[in-house]
Amino acid sequence: MKYIATFFWTFLLVEMLTYVVSSMNGVEFQFMPAFIISIVTTILILVLSAVIPDGPREQH
Repeated sequence: MKYIATFFWTFLLVEMLTYVVSSMNGVEFQFMPAFIISIVTTILILVLSAVIPDGPREQH
């Protein structure tokens, strides 16, 4: 469920960002490049969340 929710929100935010930037530049909105970017961003987010530790470090 964590993976689906991450992809869902990443997809929405990247599509929104792509739409706004393309409108500001006066370029036609394209769905597929934003979809590919959202997949890559989701993978990066999941990899970073796996690498970063959850709890505080123990003091020795």
